[in-house]
Amino acid sequence: MRTLAFQMPDRGGGPTGPRIRVGRPSRRARSLLMTLGVLAVLGMAFTMFAGFWTDWLWYRSVHYSSVFTTTLWTKIGLFFVFGLLMAAAVGFNIWLAHRLRPPLSAMSMEQQSLDRYRMGIAPYKTWLLLGITALVGLIAGASAAGQWRTWLMWVNGVPFHQKDPQFHLDVSFYAFDLPWYRFLLGFGFATAILSLIAAALTHYLYGGLRVTSPGARATAAATGHLSVLLGIFVALKAVAYWLDRYGLAVKSSDFKATGNWTGLRYVDANAYLPAKTILFCIAVICALLFFATLWRRTWQLPVIGFGLMVLSAILIGGLYPAIVQKFQVQPNEQAKEAPYVQKNLKATREAYGIDDAQVSEYEGKSNTADKTKLRDDVDGAASIRIMDPNVVSPTFQQLQQMRNYYGFPTNLDVDRYRTKDGNKDQDTVIGLRELNLDGIPKNNWINDHFRYTHGYGVVAAKGTEADSEGRPVFTEYDLPSQGDLPTYQQRIYYGEKTNTYSIVGGPQKEIDYSDDNGEKTTSYKAKSGVNLSNPINRAAYAVAFNEPQILYSGAIGEGSRILYNRTPKERVEAVAPWLTIDGDAYPAVVDGHIQWIVDAYTTTNGYPYASRTTLGDTTADSLTATNNSRAVVAQQNQVNYIRNSVKATVDAYTGEVKLYQWDTKDPVLKTWMKAFPGTVKPKTAISDSLMAHLRYPQDLFKVQRELLTRYHVTDAQTFLTGSEVWQVPDDPTNKSGNAVPPYYLSMQMPGQTSQAFSLSTTFTPNGRDNLSAFMSIDAEAGTPDYGKIRILKLPTSTTVNGPKQVQSQFNSEQDIASAISLLSRGHSSVEYGNLLAVPLDGGLLYVEPVYVRGGGLKYPLLRKVLVSYGTSYAFEDTLDQALDRVFGVKGSTSTPPDTDTGNPPTSGNPTVQQALSDAQKAFDAGQEALKKGDWEAYGKAQKDLQDALKRAEDAQSKAGKAGGGNNDGKTGGSPSPTSSPSPSSSPSPSGSPSSG
Repeated sequence: MRTLAFQMPDRGGGPTGPRIRVGRPSRRARSLLMTLGVLAVLGMAFTMFAGFWTDWLWYRSVHYSSVFTTTLWTKIGLFFVFGLLMAAAVGFNIWLAHRLRPPLSAMSMEQQSLDRYRMGIAPYKTWLLLGITALVGLIAGASAAGQWRTWLMWVNGVPFHQKDPQFHLDVSFYAFDLPWYRFLLGFGFATAILSLIAAALTHYLYGGLRVTSPGARATAAATGHLSVLLGIFVALKAVAYWLDRYGLAVKSSDFKATGNWTGLRYVDANAYLPAKTILFCIAVICALLFFATLWRRTWQLPVIGFGLMVLSAILIGGLYPAIVQKFQVQPNEQAKEAPYVQKNLKATREAYGIDDAQVSEYEGKSNTADKTKLRDDVDGAASIRIMDPNVVSPTFQQLQQMRNYYGFPTNLDVDRYRTKDGNKDQDTVIGLRELNLDGIPKNNWINDHFRYTHGYGVVAAKGTEADSEGRPVFTEYDLPSQGDLPTYQQRIYYGEKTNTYSIVGGPQKEIDYSDDNGEKTTSYKAKSGVNLSNPINRAAYAVAFNEPQILYSGAIGEGSRILYNRTPKERVEAVAPWLTIDGDAYPAVVDGHIQWIVDAYTTTNGYPYASRTTLGDTTADSLTATNNSRAVVAQQNQVNYIRNSVKATVDAYTGEVKLYQWDTKDPVLKTWMKAFPGTVKPKTAISDSLMAHLRYPQDLFKVQRELLTRYHVTDAQTFLTGSEVWQVPDDPTNKSGNAVPPYYLSMQMPGQTSQAFSLSTTFTPNGRDNLSAFMSIDAEAGTPDYGKIRILKLPTSTTVNGPKQVQSQFNSEQDIASAISLLSRGHSSVEYGNLLAVPLDGGLLYVEPVYVRGGGLKYPLLRKVLVSYGTSYAFEDTLDQALDRVFGVKGSTSTPPDTDTGNPPTSGNPTVQQALSDAQKAFDAGQEALKKGDWEAYGKAQKDLQDALKRAEDAQSKAGKAGGGNNDGKTGGSPSPTSSPSPSSSPSPSGSPSSG
């Protein structure tokens, strides 16, 4: 009875203790487990719902809900269509194999040993069938859903109206159709293989196939069933052979003469192409033999046919092309490959937009004997930018940060703005005072997400000037910002440094900015973000952001809105997932608002004969090596066609995203505009004020310059010899070993009548450091020459110094080296700015600003400017002084000042003597200030020094005129401004006190 009591719990509530204690805990445990299970399922379901719901709310808030719905329904459609097809195919073949099973009486001893397995699954065979088909269907559906881009491009594809040179098919076939056909083919192979495996296992389990038993190995029904599946597989292989023929036009391979290669070569056109055709025919015949087993009920012919197909694939598809390559191509490779290289040259240049590049011969040296005539030409040749946006960000930070909770990006940007008098455009270094949460007084959830929510104001400086202390000359400054820019909304809720969410517009006030009268508060007035008044929304975001306080915090109330996805690149990439985003978004003040301008690209890897490149590698340089945010977004895939088809803007206050069609001829963009109608505005919608700030994108330029290292030639024979291969030089201003970045600069190329905002770079011969070419592209949108590539090719018979050689020459000059050594004394460090190259009268003018950081200062100040032209070098306090030293004084007809250091001429003139004495004192004071790192005193000493030298020069000049001559062979008999005012054992940084 005791045992029975434990096995049968009391349901009547009797007094037997053991029965009550055993039964009730069991029921409670089961109830608890069921409750926990239900809660877990509900929790998982709500988590999935939260992700879906918050995505939908965000897309709706930015008015791009059509992107979300189109993408979602496409994925759902592909998931169910291909999932059901796969499940149906596998399930049908399992059912058919089971239906065709032999009677049990015909089972062999081998099959009888499997009886326990059949008996074990018999009660569950329906559920097992459903489980297997559901599993393969889910996997296939998930894989197909990831092909939503391929499907949309295929179904919406528009023609390129360009044909490939081999098969004469429109390029759209390779870009839009072929990828979809290959996906279908891959899906077909997967279906056939899984169906074959499932059917074979079912036949074996139920006796249709035998492995060890004597006699027939398969029943007639099993033979027919499996042969049909094998026939389908071989038929799909025949289709693969046929598509492989077209795939040769976009196939990548290594070609020792050119490196990365795309398209057909001689061996492809004359061996692989006919081989693929022959193999296609053999595969079709082999497939028919497999289908014939439905009537012949024997494997003999299809197995022979399959063996012949495999042997043919080895001999015709592998051995024959190798023989052709070895005995026909290699003995006369250039002659055989030249026609195909010519096709590759043409296609690659077209696909990357470099086919119209203008290559001109450039002498590389000036033929003007009197350099003073060139001094007046320098200002017309370029607006030389001595403020390097990649160096002066800490200076902006120190001088214009105002509050610790503001910050500037690591790399500032260069744009054009009208001068205050409105006469001309001026190259301007610009940055935004963005929110820096690391600098707020106390980090907590309320401060981080409710009170400190936005940055404030633009800071801008002239790119071509520095003040007497080496600081930027700001044209927009202070807090709130003021200066030359017209009135604009200064609050910055969306920026490059804004990586977290903020909740605004509710009962909690935000810190706006602080001035002498204390903190100002504000409340967000725009309609950006998602409304959190709805409790379902709050719960969804609490789950999505893993922040339960969102659900119950009293700081959230009526009008509260959550802002997230706040960097410009994130927002553009989210609303246009079919675009590749440029690595550098830049701000501009347009029509009273700060607009982030983002360049976006359409790409494909299906342009026949065009060589492929990897965007992530091609766009890497010394800037992206130190700033990952400058790297091109999510692009390690190879492409062989790229267009800057879209210009996008993101409002820094409202977060509004606008996409504008830029390349009106790009078929890839037209395809996506068909897939997502209404998302891209026409080019005509770009306002004139916005057009004034659009520019040629850096990442596209870097891709094009990398291709032009080889594809600047148009002759196949020259291309094959490799004698004209260039390389992008490493950045000589640092030791990163990465490519020199391109620079924005207003300059006038030979053949141009005026300066144009340009993007430029240099090239050196492969494996050498001398200059081989200079490349510039018109970067100013809205002008007739926008995007025009100009290349100045230097002669190979002469040697012109490249960037690395110029930098080495700077460092090896004794006067310059000693000056730099003085500048870097103590705790100071020297930083080199961008080494700019400017074509001038057949030669190359190099200009490099030199900054000093140290002596208690945490930011760099411009202290010197290096200038080189031909064999002349200068290292002076200002650009004008350096240019005067190289070319002579601006507007004069005298020769350039003597660069030899030495003692000044003696003079009996007391005024001159006094001036020189004052100059020596100022020089000594400057040296003492330099040792102490007292830059304010150093600047004052330099000013006193210049004043004293000017007085000496004026006095000596007057004396020379009165005496009818000069004393030392120099104009006016004045002391050289580059010489010491008196003998001194302490040399100046450039061998002269004027250089300080």
